[in-house]
Formats: sequence, C-alpha cells, structure tokens
Amino acid sequence: MDNSKRTEELLQRAQQLCSVREYCVSEIAAKIGQWGENDTAITESVIGKLIAEKFIDEERYCRAFTMDHFKYQHWGKVKISAALRIRKIPAAAIAAGLEAIDNEEYLAALGELLETHRRSVKSKNRYDLKGKLLRYALGKGFESQAVYEAVNSLFTGQSSE
Repeated sequence: MDNSKRTEELLQRAQQLCSVREYCVSEIAAKIGQWGENDTAITESVIGKLIAEKFIDEERYCRAFTMDHFKYQHWGKVKISAALRIRKIPAAAIAAGLEAIDNEEYLAALGELLETHRRSVKSKNRYDLKGKLLRYALGKGFESQAVYEAVNSLFTGQSSE
C-alpha cells in the first residue's frame, strides 16, 4: 500500500475516533502506533490534518479533561495538571483548561470532599483526624494552602475531642 492510501486510511480511522470523544495529540499518536504505523512522517501528517480540521484541539481537550476529572473524579488542580503534563500537553493549554474551573465551586468541592471523608475516617483524636484529612485532600491533588484552610475551617467553632 502506498503512503497516500495509508495516510488516508489512518486519517479516516483517527477522525472516527475523534468524532466520538476528545483526544490529545499524544493519544492519537499512540493509537496510530498501535495500528502498526511506524513512519513518523505519516503520523505527523495525519495529526497535522486532524488539527487543521479541528478534530484535535489541545485547549478544548484540556477543558474537557479538567471538568470531567474535577466533577466526576474529584481531582484538584495539581493532579489534573500533572495528568495533562504526562500527555505532553503544552503549559498554555493546561493553564487555559484549569481556568475553566470556577474558584468558588472548586473550594466548595474541596470542603464537601473533606466533610464526606471526615464521616468515614477513623481517628484516635483531632490531631490524627486533621492529618488524615490533609493527606487525603493532598492525594486528590488540591493545593496545600487551600487544603490547610479548608481543614482548619472544618474544625473552627467545634469542641475538641
């Protein structure tokens, strides 16, 4: 099969994929590799056409990825950013994607996440409980300053155990 036919076949397969859900450049490049294409020139050609035809848009991908992982996985900005960097997304696109999260909604989600986890965690005392809540929220990818403030606000006005 000549290169133009192979390129066209790969382009059609990639367009079909991209019409179902958002993909980034690195994911499509990996798919093309899985389909048995080792020629980087063909891969770059297919990806270039997908970008030109708006099948792939890194900023759109970042916004979709950010909102999905924030709303459904309850990830914070740190973890979302790290996941996008693994996918080789440019920093400017990551920043644009993270701006899609409303700050008030973000802090409210963090508070709700901590409150929910607080009900299920077993702890010896207040200090132990605070440590477990801090580790949990940091592991979910929320910024340390926001986590400290949210955990402290959970304990303000309550009597110690």
